[in-house]
Amino acid sequence: KLVRLPAAGGAVEPIVAGQGAVGGWSTARGATAYALHTGDGPADLFVAADRAARRITTLNDEVLASRAIAPVESFTFASFDGTEIEAFLTKPLAVTTSHPMIVMIHGGPHGQQGPAFNQKAQIYAAQGWATLMVNYRGSTGYGQKLADAIFRDQNGGEAKDVLAGVDAALKKYPWIDGGRLGVEGTSYGGQLTNWLITQTPRFKAAIPIAGISNLVSFNYTAYYHDYLAVEYGAFPHEQGIMEMLWERSPIRYVHQARTPTLFLHVEHDNDVPITEAEQFFIALMDAGVDTQLIPYPRE
Repeated sequence: KLVRLPAAGGAVEPIVAGQGAVGGWSTARGATAYALHTGDGPADLFVAADRAARRITTLNDEVLASRAIAPVESFTFASFDGTEIEAFLTKPLAVTTSHPMIVMIHGGPHGQQGPAFNQKAQIYAAQGWATLMVNYRGSTGYGQKLADAIFRDQNGGEAKDVLAGVDAALKKYPWIDGGRLGVEGTSYGGQLTNWLITQTPRFKAAIPIAGISNLVSFNYTAYYHDYLAVEYGAFPHEQGIMEMLWERSPIRYVHQARTPTLFLHVEHDNDVPITEAEQFFIALMDAGVDTQLIPYPRE
């Protein structure tokens, strides 16, 4: 949503409400221009004035007219400790009696997913697959308390939120086949994917994209050097944090992994160096897990 507040105080006035996500926006002379993603398609440009919104562009109408768009539903569930968590499920285009489900984990960790158009989820829907997106603790958009709930707890409560979301989806949608579950994620979502395959064998395939596998090595090889110091409140060499990072590193538990795993990583990733994928790939091979690594050069 996009809202306006008087500088002198007063009531909040909604400019953009309803389902969707607002991207860039600009305001002048009482009118507001903004990009709006909806569940029906990628962003278009709108202008709102005097409570009336006018669509300015139709960038994807031609291609969308030739495609069926799967519906997206939101639901909430009580996680392992009673915390209320929201999730979004993209249904298959034609729901029958049994469909696989892909768990698509967002990055950040302080990011979020929602009802906006998701091209990959729609492609999966066209294959007859459902897609689950869980706004685990640490996600933004649900208040500061939930965003801070991940502090000093990486691969902890938020990973349990994802698994609780899977259980909630299986209960709510009986046509999802619990024996055909896949998991994927990018950046922090890739890290959680790495972690989950060492904690449970319930996923039949995994695709970590630009994920961290070793929190200790990551801290000393990434340009993003202040990241863990912020998330843990001190540098790794202080307050016993080094041991905490190793305890929550997926590669430490590689002996427990059984899930066939495909690593995707760009070679020139400065935020999450490709060594994070390379070392876990080798570790999985050593452990006898079916695994592949696809590096993308010049990216």
